[in-house]
Amino acid sequence: MATQPPTLATIAQCLQQTLHPSTRKQAEQHLQSVEKTPHFCISLLTITGDGAADQHVRFAAAVLFKNIVRKYWAPENEDEANAIPAEDRQAIKARIVDLMISLPAKLQLQISEGLAIVAKYDFPEQWPELIQQLNSKLSPNDYHVNLGVLQTAHTIFKRWRKEFRSNELFTEIKYVLDQFTEPYTQIFKATDEMIQTHKDNAEALKVLLPVFLLLTKIFYSLNCQDLPEFFEDHVQEFMSTFHRYLTYNNPLMDNHDDDEATDVEKIKAGICEIITLYTSRAEECFAPLLPDFVTTVWGMLTDLGLQPKFDILASKAIGFLTTVVHLPGNRGLFANPDTLKLICEKVILPNMTLREADEELFEDDPMQYVVYDLESSDSDSRRRAAADLVRAFLEPFHKEITGIISTYVEHYLNRFTQNPQQNWKDKDVALFMVTAVSAVSLVARHGVTRVNDLVNVVDFFSKHILEHLQTLEDKSHPILKADAIKYVYMFRNQLSKEQLGSLLPLLCQHLSHPSPCVATYAAICLERIFFIKRDHKPVFTPVDIQPLLEPLFTVLFSTLEQAGSPEKMAEREHIMKLIMRVIIVAREQVVPVSSVVLGKLATIVGMVSKNPSNPQFNHYLFESIAVLARFTVSANLESVTLFEQALFPPFQFILQNDVSDFTPYAFQILSQLLAAHMGQPLPDSYKALFPPLLQPVLWENSGNIPALVRLVKAYLQVGPTYVVPDHLSAVLGIFQKLISSKAHDHHGFDLLNTLLYYSPLTVLQPHLKALFTLILNRLQTRSTPKFIHGFIYFVAFFCCLEKPESTPQMLVQVMDSIQPDILAPILQSIILPNLKGLNSTHERKVAVVGYLRLTTMATPAFGNMPYAALVPELLVNLGEKLHVQVATGEAEGAAQDDLDSLDLMDQSAFQTNFSRLATISKERLDPAPYVKDYRAFLKTKFLELGQTKPAVINDVMNRLSPEAKAYLSSN
Repeated sequence: MATQPPTLATIAQCLQQTLHPSTRKQAEQHLQSVEKTPHFCISLLTITGDGAADQHVRFAAAVLFKNIVRKYWAPENEDEANAIPAEDRQAIKARIVDLMISLPAKLQLQISEGLAIVAKYDFPEQWPELIQQLNSKLSPNDYHVNLGVLQTAHTIFKRWRKEFRSNELFTEIKYVLDQFTEPYTQIFKATDEMIQTHKDNAEALKVLLPVFLLLTKIFYSLNCQDLPEFFEDHVQEFMSTFHRYLTYNNPLMDNHDDDEATDVEKIKAGICEIITLYTSRAEECFAPLLPDFVTTVWGMLTDLGLQPKFDILASKAIGFLTTVVHLPGNRGLFANPDTLKLICEKVILPNMTLREADEELFEDDPMQYVVYDLESSDSDSRRRAAADLVRAFLEPFHKEITGIISTYVEHYLNRFTQNPQQNWKDKDVALFMVTAVSAVSLVARHGVTRVNDLVNVVDFFSKHILEHLQTLEDKSHPILKADAIKYVYMFRNQLSKEQLGSLLPLLCQHLSHPSPCVATYAAICLERIFFIKRDHKPVFTPVDIQPLLEPLFTVLFSTLEQAGSPEKMAEREHIMKLIMRVIIVAREQVVPVSSVVLGKLATIVGMVSKNPSNPQFNHYLFESIAVLARFTVSANLESVTLFEQALFPPFQFILQNDVSDFTPYAFQILSQLLAAHMGQPLPDSYKALFPPLLQPVLWENSGNIPALVRLVKAYLQVGPTYVVPDHLSAVLGIFQKLISSKAHDHHGFDLLNTLLYYSPLTVLQPHLKALFTLILNRLQTRSTPKFIHGFIYFVAFFCCLEKPESTPQMLVQVMDSIQPDILAPILQSIILPNLKGLNSTHERKVAVVGYLRLTTMATPAFGNMPYAALVPELLVNLGEKLHVQVATGEAEGAAQDDLDSLDLMDQSAFQTNFSRLATISKERLDPAPYVKDYRAFLKTKFLELGQTKPAVINDVMNRLSPEAKAYLSSN
């Protein structure tokens, strides 16, 4: 860290240098080295607000300010708590609102995000004046200022939409409502009036309409958690204004761009979100207004063009109708058969039709097409919204809506049959309609889980889907191939294993289809098929997949190699995910081709490590390597050398060039490979690597820490005599750093437990007092529930260890050397009240064995006061850990390392900081291998204590639950 704060000119110069590839890295490193100096954030705000500065430098300053605030305003690591000094924090809060409203939109967005982060942690307790600051800036005349104020308010309030309901959240919302609703209402009315007054003034409307758009967004945020009394009292006036804007049109505001939505469309979409919210959350006060809104939205949808600029509005409007249909009290609005037919004809069908823009997207941006088309996408898609509306109608009008849709499906299929080349779009819409009306409920992870009993989806597959998959050179349009594969993807659970098995080679062929979209759908579909379980067992076994391995890997790696560049290759995350899934399913059957697969994967690592671009692709890549090593090395331990020879060169590049995205992955796989040398001498290559791993600079990056801890633990497992005593001081220094951090203290305990497990206590004994003192100081001054959990487990773990020395006795002696009888109050106030927190099967075993050994082996201490008084309470707590396992222990043990259930679909974005490789088995030390059944162990100890301390055991038995008492009393 720099000793002197950098000047404005120096910071601006460095920001300028980050804009050029030749100087970027050095400039970024310098900025990182000074980012914790006093006034640095203030300097960034000054540069951002300097109208005379280069606009690119100003933008870089704004982005860096936002990132530093995100990193340090409320850091996980307590060591970084003062990275932004208190004086700077106050100065930021004093300046940021004024700066915010003065900036152009591009800069305003970055600073507003930084402001929102500050507000998230400091508002309202440490920043109570914020709302008053905003209110004071609102102007009856200056709408450029109003735009900045409302953008700031929107940035602060929008986070409420995703917050869990809590007393703290409602207190904050009420605090805002008490101060903001009156000024908000005034500016709302004034803006509406000015829009009407300036209806013929395009320049004025360009400012006023964005303001009204922000007002609609803020309205939603203020109402998103609960309907405030203020808005309930004024519902009529707000809703009459919103209703008017649903029919608002002004030719002056048409941008004549078919792709870009105007502010008018965005306002209407925002209003549709508001009335959807009120329909579901404020039914009582909104019900009288609902029919007019339904009629208006319906009419708007029938007149809405199919251009992409209307997509968000169309999806939000259809979403409103869907919400209306879902509520039983509103179904009378649609009960007429003619109304249902009209909705299908005027709303559902037009929005299910494939448009020219969709075809262009299919050709020009296939990955985006897949995102929009898949049911698992969160994107605003007309088709998805229309399908949701069909599903909503299925509940109250099951027979009627199925009949109407089926008639249209038959009509479109007949048109396709008459001229397949020309009428291919008719089949496309027919297939989409069948999916919509058949899939009553679906989950992205598992596909369709409940089907419409009036539609035979398996029969439809045989008649209308299979024909598009039987040959690669089908004459039909590639979109129909994608549709057919999507149908299999959606209804995979309804098809038999035999049907799916016959599809596997066909789908494998389509991985090499010239259309990237078709190939991507094939990869996604295959990956999900291989994931299917029935009766809790995988449908496809290693034996089933073995004949497909060679052709599958050939086409998959060929597809990646044809991408043209590492960046383009990294876009094909679904291909890499399928590679991972195939290895998981194949298990040891992958061994005959593992050397080829390893070579390909290592080459890809070398390519993409030069410029990592897609975190999901990268994660699947390293998961594939990890799971390949897992099964290959378990089948043949000598093959670990093959992996080391292939992976050390790209890993060396990653570590030498500080490729931060990949470093944690490299450390995790190195730990996996090193662990394979268990029982053998530590290889020289790993010895050479160890000292650099202990350098403090590596441990400064929090993303490295979990992986580095795992790697150091592997060294202790394989080469304890190399690590201890030669590198013991450095390892203990790392422990001290970790245990002092709220973010990483659990890794500190993990490292210490491993050190205790593999090292002789005679070597560690001179350090134990210092180690325990560190832990107890942290326990006393900065304790957290997570730290307490780690401490209680650590004490039990220590007492479980069977060393030549009595570890329970040693525990008491070490703690007594810090302060006589200090363990007694710790037991009473910390361990006993929180012992129930150790509740996994493994933790229960360690707790029962460890604390029983402490009670019975830490003599004479536990036979005397103050410890003797705590023994009954401790035994009651241990006894209550018996019957919990009866209900959950078996299932928990079975699911401990279930690769077949491993699914990364829920991880929409993988952190570049650290992502654990799930295919590497979790290592868990058992400090009490001499106890196979801890319940029987506890029972035996209770019987022994019953002989020596009958009064204590009788007291304990009377306080136990009936389940625990029955077990301990049984023969």
